[in-house]
This record gives sequence, C-alpha cells and structure tokens, in this order.
Amino acid sequence: MHITLESDYAVRIIYCLAQNPLRMDAKKISDETGVTLRFSLKILRKLVSGGLVQSYKGTKGGYELAKPPKDISLADVIQTVEGKFALSRCVSEEEYQCSRGSGNCADCRFHQVYADISQMVQQRLEQVRFSDFLEEEKANK
Repeated sequence: MHITLESDYAVRIIYCLAQNPLRMDAKKISDETGVTLRFSLKILRKLVSGGLVQSYKGTKGGYELAKPPKDISLADVIQTVEGKFALSRCVSEEEYQCSRGSGNCADCRFHQVYADISQMVQQRLEQVRFSDFLEEEKANK
C-alpha cells in the first residue's frame, strides 16, 4: 500500500518550505524537490487553499509556510491533498463509518479491522510534525 504520488510530493514540498525560512518561488521548489513545475503548482494551489502555505504575488512573490513547522503534521498535508486516510473504500472518511450502500456493516467481517487500522494510521500521521524532521536533520549535522 502506498500514499498517492501527489501526497508524497506535497510532503516533500512542505518539508522544502520548512527548511527554507525565506519565501521561495515555484521553480525553486520544483528544482529542490524533484517535482515537475506543473505538478508543483497544482499541489501548491491545494496547500494554499488548505491553509498550510501562503502565496505572494509580484516580483518578491513566492511561497512560504502559513504556520510554523511544529504546527503542521503529516496528516494535515495528506488530508489537504486527498482527504482523511482510510485503508479501504468500505471505510468512509467521516469517523470511519461504513460507506456500503446499506449502511449496515454488522455482517461485514472486515469493516471493523479496516476502521481500526485506518484510525491507528491517522493518529500516527497526526503525531508526526515537520519540526521533528528539522530537529532530526539538525542533530545529524
């Protein structure tokens, strides 16, 4: 199982911005993350719309984090790009309720296991902050 490529790239973009305290233009973000400029711009629009990134127009324009790295989790980034994590389609995004047509999952042997795993992954993603990566990078230098 993998997160989508778009989420993976969004995480890279947020990390790139967390590492750089100065405003960055989209081309530089694209170059530093290895994400094509076109895809970077698409992801940056979502991140701006989700309130994680601030955008500025003009000659001194560019992008920067809208919040400190300690206030941005992996869950924030992934949810901004694709919604709340769910292991299976049978588990909806709303509090991991059954999303089957009948709404009655009492007979489904897999739903509760999928819901429990989805909730564990979501909680772990919420715990990991971008400041953790920056502190780890600083400690390894």
